[in-house]
Amino acid sequence: MIQEALREIQRGTAEIIDIERIEKLLKAYFDEGKTYTVKAGFDPTAPDLHLGHTVLLQKLAVFQKYGARVQFLIGSFTAMIGDPTGKNATRKVLTKEDIVKNIKSYTTQAFKILDTEKTDIVYNNEWLDELGAAGMLQLASNLTVARMLERDDFSKRYASQTPIAVSEFMYPLLQGYDSVHLASDIEIGGTDQKFNLLMGRQLQKAYEIKKQQAVLMMPILEGLDGVQKMSKSLGNYIGVTDAANDMFGKVLSISDELMWRFYELLSTKTLDEIAELKSGVSEGSLHPKKVKEALAIEITARFHSGAEANAAKEEFDKVHAKSQIPTDIVEFECDGEVWIAKALLDCNIEPSTSQARRDIKQGGVKIDQEKVTDDKLVLTAGEYLLQVGKRKFAKLKVNS
Repeated sequence: MIQEALREIQRGTAEIIDIERIEKLLKAYFDEGKTYTVKAGFDPTAPDLHLGHTVLLQKLAVFQKYGARVQFLIGSFTAMIGDPTGKNATRKVLTKEDIVKNIKSYTTQAFKILDTEKTDIVYNNEWLDELGAAGMLQLASNLTVARMLERDDFSKRYASQTPIAVSEFMYPLLQGYDSVHLASDIEIGGTDQKFNLLMGRQLQKAYEIKKQQAVLMMPILEGLDGVQKMSKSLGNYIGVTDAANDMFGKVLSISDELMWRFYELLSTKTLDEIAELKSGVSEGSLHPKKVKEALAIEITARFHSGAEANAAKEEFDKVHAKSQIPTDIVEFECDGEVWIAKALLDCNIEPSTSQARRDIKQGGVKIDQEKVTDDKLVLTAGEYLLQVGKRKFAKLKVNS
């Protein structure tokens, strides 16, 4: 049983530091029923999550399956500094109002994956507010400037003479102190968090906690393009709050190769079950599209429901396989003539007029199911069915 648990815990990981400690914790759970703690920190810097964020949540759910209590740490204090990891500039400081709003959204979305009975939501302002000036100075004495500049992002910014706020130096120390206060047994994070995660081990030793947390790092999930990391700014993301139809369609749009990456990091199917699917595809007994549909249904059902996931599949088949338009299309109105690019923007099926023009030039825009090639087209009085790509539709009524 321990080996089975270890296999699922190690699944998809980029690196584990002190796997022996994790094995001991599992043994104590299976032999004595003794639980242990796994910490993951989330800075509420935005109100919504995408599937890339849920890679950590999926791993936390695996730990819960094998005896862990999850310390779901909300960086209510550190969010006001901003995690400098991977950033080439100092982050904008969030207001308390922004943080409260984002926290509510984060926890609602996270509990679609985590077991609420095995999760402790903790806020680091509760102990960091009380640390005080003396405590901060003591904390800062545990790390030299030279060691801090070993961080790749800091070293690059220093070399290019890009400003680094002193407060940013405090971030990894504060994250490490969270592990001191919580006496965490394991901490998990992305590969870009390695410096911060190891700080928890270092500070637990410095503050004589009588334990050093094991560290588990997960890779960064690629976006829909299969190349860049999943990111809202790059537009290659699947949002946890996406509508069921959009979520299903986006999962189906990924490449066959990327599909296996999604299965490994996001699916609840076992490694053996995934291996069977891979074998079926390679042998020709299973079509990749059917396997991808199963993944799309699983992910959509997780954040919506089984019924909505199945309905999304039916709608997708109707629109794509049978070349029909959706049954439920949002309708818009405008007064007077309107430029096609602005119409697409106003109907919320393009993010910008520049993107609309690019899509028109590339043949990705249709009006009344006929391809548009003129990016200067002006729509006069009438009713139009606008379409971008295969999934985005809107009805527009232009009043005279």
